[in-house]
Amino acid sequence: MKLVTFARMGKISFGALKAGGVVDLTGRIDHNANSVKDILKLNLVEKAKEYIKDKDGEISISEITFLPVIPDPEKIFCIGLNYQEHKKETGRPDVKNPTIFTRFANTQTGHLQPLVKPNFSDRFDYEGELAITIGKGGRYIKEKNALEHIAGYSCYNDGSVRDFQRHTSQYTPGKNFPATGPFGPYLVTPDEVGDYKKLPIETRLNGKIMQKAKLSDLIFPIPKLINYISTFTTLTTGDVIVTGTPGGVGDRREPPVYMKPGDVVEVDIGKVGILMNFITED
Repeated sequence: MKLVTFARMGKISFGALKAGGVVDLTGRIDHNANSVKDILKLNLVEKAKEYIKDKDGEISISEITFLPVIPDPEKIFCIGLNYQEHKKETGRPDVKNPTIFTRFANTQTGHLQPLVKPNFSDRFDYEGELAITIGKGGRYIKEKNALEHIAGYSCYNDGSVRDFQRHTSQYTPGKNFPATGPFGPYLVTPDEVGDYKKLPIETRLNGKIMQKAKLSDLIFPIPKLINYISTFTTLTTGDVIVTGTPGGVGDRREPPVYMKPGDVVEVDIGKVGILMNFITED
């Protein structure tokens, strides 16, 4: 099942992608289920799958505005330097534990929406990544059980304002400008994805391949990330973990390649979908 969050006629709704468009699920599975997060919290995923099984899309994709899959996660954890090629291009040493920073929920944006470059910086960079959304929360989650806690997979683009990112050793400022974190197009449930390690990941800028890798290349695999994060905090339903970007970021190219107004950037993760955004300037 592919779950989407969208706006239509001034109303925020959620639904499932089917042939011909979207089946609106808002309030239909349970009157308390009015968002993707509600479906996860109320353990209604299987009921939702049954509900949409024989249905075609009732709302055309052209009628909706995509929003971030989870617009209001309690926590967003972003993993840095989690592919060997990216770590190598940054000159960073090997580490024993994941590098983690946070992104705020209100910096996210949806599929086919503007990815906004601040007008005072020309160092606006792409970072295509796989995101996971937590279904079943918990503390001290064991690696062997970690995948059971995943509600689904999505594409993410951790748009980075590199000059602000490097003001100090802390990444947070450069990772939290408004409308710089595209998240979508949808949340794909694990049964449709299978073994995540077999997924390809590719970032394209104006059709040119800039990043290309496999999810099996992750230095710290997803079970390790869930185990590590749940050691220092309790993971809750709807939390998002953005698992890291491959080598090939624009900032480390010779000469550097940055996103500019009018550009189109795509993050393609096979069965998880293609996230597309258009660069504008504030």
